[in-house]
Amino acid sequence: MIRTQRLAAGVGALLAALAAGIAFPAGAVADETTAGAPKVDLVLDVSGSMRTKDIDGGTRMAAAKQAFNEVLDATPEEVQLGIRTLGANYPGDDQKTGCKDTAQLYPVGPLDRTEAKTAVATLSPTGWTPIGPALLKAADDLDGGTGSKRIVLISDGEDTCAPLDPCEVAREIAAKGIGLTIDTLGLVPNTKMRQQLSCIAEATGGTYTSVEHTDELTDKVNQLVDRAADPVVTPVATQGADSCAKAPTLESGLYTDREEFGQERWYRVEVEPGQEVRASVSVSADRTVNPDYGVLLRAVTTHGREIVRGEAAGNGRTDVISTGLRHPTAESDEDDAPAETVCLQVTNSFSAGAGVKTTPGLPLELTVDVVDGPSQADDVASFGLGRGWWLLGALILTGFVAGLLWGWLSRWRVAVWRTN
Repeated sequence: MIRTQRLAAGVGALLAALAAGIAFPAGAVADETTAGAPKVDLVLDVSGSMRTKDIDGGTRMAAAKQAFNEVLDATPEEVQLGIRTLGANYPGDDQKTGCKDTAQLYPVGPLDRTEAKTAVATLSPTGWTPIGPALLKAADDLDGGTGSKRIVLISDGEDTCAPLDPCEVAREIAAKGIGLTIDTLGLVPNTKMRQQLSCIAEATGGTYTSVEHTDELTDKVNQLVDRAADPVVTPVATQGADSCAKAPTLESGLYTDREEFGQERWYRVEVEPGQEVRASVSVSADRTVNPDYGVLLRAVTTHGREIVRGEAAGNGRTDVISTGLRHPTAESDEDDAPAETVCLQVTNSFSAGAGVKTTPGLPLELTVDVVDGPSQADDVASFGLGRGWWLLGALILTGFVAGLLWGWLSRWRVAVWRTN
């Protein structure tokens, strides 16, 4: 009897060990699968001002709820999504307490659409607008994993929890180097809110969008959530030269570099006949700079002739200034026609503030895309007027003929009048 019990216990232990041995590897595989999943944290302002009825005849809160329900239905399966609120729970007047009012409504992870919608339905406009504290907590919500991380902030007013500046919070998050992007959407914005939300987005390479209708909010949030599922592009560090002859040759991709104040950087791109090069550059002011600055991007031949340029100017209100250009090359009937070397020159007119170090240079991000050119030469954006020349010629000819007819009629009427 004792032997039978011992045998049964041994068999049970063996089966348990085998079950554990099978289960643990499966769990490890699941963890590896989800580690690279894209993560999105939707941060929603539920402050008292969301009661305002100025979006499509309803309240701002109603518009946000409707948008969230549609977004939750459309969220890709591979995206781990969470929802965080700010100003949703404390209705009182104590600022210290109100500025701690941020909570995770739905945890970042695999999405249960019914559960998430039920949580959103319980929201009611309540308290303060602690944007800075909410962003810090949202960054913690997205901690871990190797996939893309994105915060989508929806607010109808500026932060009410100074001195914790949400723009400085965004810069702090960007400085951690965790690859987190913050996109902001302003509901019925005013100037001050627009400036604050723009600053938050630009600090992390995100976007700011002004929204005044429910369908606009739905479309934009859907777009941002879908973007999180796109493959992450890692910038490649490069070093531009002080002339085109010494410049590195770049292929299609995203590149980072440093550029001194007032310095120029050169890069080369090989463009085959029938192809088009599209380039854009962003220069960031990561320290105090004087107002009134600009950035210039030029496409130049190896002989120094300018082909096309893009330029932008700033006045101190933004931390990043960007511009771009495109240049198509003509097709060739020769199979062995050589590629055209296009030299890209980046110049900035930033100047450092008093006592500010000028080294290292300002962060520069350059995007290069070499694609097949337009199939027809009537692409106005690439080849000028294209077929528009025919229209211009027709208008000139019509004007000329009309002028002759009018002159002849005028002379005939004068002749008739003199005769009579």
